[in-house]
Amino acid sequence: MKWIDLNSQEQLQNIINAEGYSVIFKHSTRCSVSMMAKRRFEHDWSEIPEGTPLYYLDLISHRDISNAIANTFNVHHESPQLLLIKGGECIYETSHSEISAEDLAEQII
Repeated sequence: MKWIDLNSQEQLQNIINAEGYSVIFKHSTRCSVSMMAKRRFEHDWSEIPEGTPLYYLDLISHRDISNAIANTFNVHHESPQLLLIKGGECIYETSHSEISAEDLAEQII
């Protein structure tokens, strides 16, 4: 698996319009909790079905996109935060120590 850097509003629109599932991981490069959650998620991301797009958002550099995500999907901003998107809707959201590749994989049908 490999991260796709989420760094434009156009990419966010593509996620909204995409068929199938997309994952967004919102990460604060200034937060040790976020760093630990990212590391743990990456360790187990082989659990996630192959071909699932995994978007990585550095919210320090792209706060505007983070705000757009909160507004578009009607979720409270958290960091770190994991969102599963399908059909233009956020169908699963979790944050902090609750972030788990295994739990995410269970949501992908």
